[in-house]
Amino acid sequence: MFTRMLKQKLGLVMALLSLACAFGCANKSGNESAKAVAAHTLKGTVKQTLTADDEGVRSVAFSPDGKTVASGGLGNAVKLWDVQTGSLKRTLEETGPPVVFSPDGKTLATVDAFKNTIRLWDAQTGAERQTLSGHSGEITSVAFSADGQTVASGSFDKSVKLWEAKTGTVKQTLAGHGDTVTSVAISPDGRTIASGSRDETIRLWDAQVGTLKQALQTDDIVLAVLFSPKGEMLASISGDKTVKLWDAQTGTLKKTLTGEDSLTSLAFSPDGKLLACGSYDKSVRVWDVQTAEPKLTLKGHSEVVESVAFSSDGALLASGSEDKTVKLWE
Repeated sequence: MFTRMLKQKLGLVMALLSLACAFGCANKSGNESAKAVAAHTLKGTVKQTLTADDEGVRSVAFSPDGKTVASGGLGNAVKLWDVQTGSLKRTLEETGPPVVFSPDGKTLATVDAFKNTIRLWDAQTGAERQTLSGHSGEITSVAFSADGQTVASGSFDKSVKLWEAKTGTVKQTLAGHGDTVTSVAISPDGRTIASGSRDETIRLWDAQVGTLKQALQTDDIVLAVLFSPKGEMLASISGDKTVKLWDAQTGTLKKTLTGEDSLTSLAFSPDGKLLACGSYDKSVRVWDVQTAEPKLTLKGHSEVVESVAFSSDGALLASGSEDKTVKLWE
């Protein structure tokens, strides 16, 4: 009964998840070159398959050090896995997706769908650090700022909230969307908040004062938004099976990528050259951002792929699916 109630309440929420935050990128050094090489040598072979959730996986995230992958699903538990061995390291009970690591890897954010709260956990010990309470509807999306001090969230209550991660207090409430806020993202420099909504708009907000900078009109509901690692581009998924790439400064639509089926989630490679999307056709689509051409189609899941995430070195891509598994691709 408990699982059935949770599934009914979370079904629409989790279908709109966008995970896959791309914070904590490397400095412009030799490490960045190594990441670029790793991302472009993605072969599309499965390294690990993790049986993660009895009710289907809706969100995945790598820790910044690449040693742990977190998964959350309708089973009302979040699991932390060892990337190298595929063994289960820890289970956090009574909480669920989306799952997001802070840039320093010390904190894991999850959502309590029944209480409309965000729970912040010590990623090493599993101890709960903070509960963020204030939304009046289910929470659909969570993102950390690059410095880890701010948490952004979107909700069925049509608002975006900015929280102080350390204290759990609300810094700003951004109102203006006419329907559910399905996805939120914070620019790498921390100055801009992007929010996507079922009202078919993307709104760009000033993170400091909470004012609306720009509203971008789309042709369908917006399911996910994500800044590129350098922040020059904003990617969005729409209900019309497309990915749109926008100039993050001007709001100009630069490119449109079209999937074979409806898309669910977004992840940039750390160098920003690849864009991966989960799909209803049970695959992961990988595009070359520069050419807007398909690069890889990763097949192996037996149900909808709900979430994707790159490791911080770009060598691995995680995908979470309704087939109850997480796959690690190399």
